[in-house]
Amino acid sequence: MLIRNARIVTRDEEFIGVVRVENGLVRDVAAGTTSVPGADDWRGDYLLPGFVELHTDNLEKHLAPRPGVTWNVDAAFVIHDAQIAAAGITTVFDSLAIGSRTDAGLRGSQIHRDAVSALDRLAAHDFLRAQHYLHLRCEVGTEDVVDLFEEFGSHPLVELASVMDHTPGQRQWSDPVKWRQYQERNGKWSDEKAQAALIELSDLQARYAQAHRRRIVDRCKVLGISMASHDDTLVEHVEEAVRDGIAIAEFPTTMAAARTARRHGQVTVMGAPNIVRGGSHSGNVSALELANEGLLDILSSDYVPSSLMVAAFQLVREAGWSLPRAIATVSSEPANAVGLDDRGAIGIGLRADMVRVGLSDAFPVPRATYVRGVRVA
Repeated sequence: MLIRNARIVTRDEEFIGVVRVENGLVRDVAAGTTSVPGADDWRGDYLLPGFVELHTDNLEKHLAPRPGVTWNVDAAFVIHDAQIAAAGITTVFDSLAIGSRTDAGLRGSQIHRDAVSALDRLAAHDFLRAQHYLHLRCEVGTEDVVDLFEEFGSHPLVELASVMDHTPGQRQWSDPVKWRQYQERNGKWSDEKAQAALIELSDLQARYAQAHRRRIVDRCKVLGISMASHDDTLVEHVEEAVRDGIAIAEFPTTMAAARTARRHGQVTVMGAPNIVRGGSHSGNVSALELANEGLLDILSSDYVPSSLMVAAFQLVREAGWSLPRAIATVSSEPANAVGLDDRGAIGIGLRADMVRVGLSDAFPVPRATYVRGVRVA
């Protein structure tokens, strides 16, 4: 495969040039053009590295498209995969939130077991477009989270785990009123129901959170699973994560937490929807504000796969970043954070995971996605 007239974005620069792909790898990258017959003319469109997504809830959205509705897992996985690939994502860590709670949906349910089986089955038959890994999101203040981690943690596709605590009154839900508003998006709660849930969740946290966090961190070290700490809010939260050997700060909710993470050498992940919307839907720190302070390393699409591409180009316009720096937040930086050193950039010897992108005015439009040089979307 030979591509010419592409605006190539590498780790350090962008230029009009030529890319040659052989056996699924990038074999040559050069500025200029070529007269070789049959070269694919990209007519000035961008040639970007395939995006690497560390945290997406998109699969769970397809598994349960409505409250109380579960979908066929194979159908859900296939459409999730197609949507991911169409958004330019070539490597994806599908999030499975484990730890059963009365205020949460798919936590520790049979549908997760079915989803993992579907992933194995579909991947074995080469039916998936992107390369899929698993990210276990571990709700530490729950009774069954350790048992569920033991069930899923040894699966060969589990490469990332995050420890999280969504107990109302701290971290993401430091304001219990906002937690209640979020829970009520599918129907109003009575004051009695809200109060009972608060009491129950606080009791579970007191009984389980610290011991279960310790157990999961220790098991991740034994199994060689990369770790993230989710929704750190206080300096003390970040310092606890650092003591635990956790290298990824996932969605810090305050400027103080992000600054502390940087001081300790953690890489910071923020939601691309936060960039696109102009702020957090939970009232937490703005990702663009962190970008302007030099505290943003990685973007995650979270609940909107297409947000990665939009947010990366938005960083150029609104934070004054170079395009290579912005694209790194969705490619090389997440790949490096989880030890995937064979992808995440356009470079000789790396996987030919690529995205062709055109511009409609300033808006990026994905035109084609390639995995190992094969078009998948």
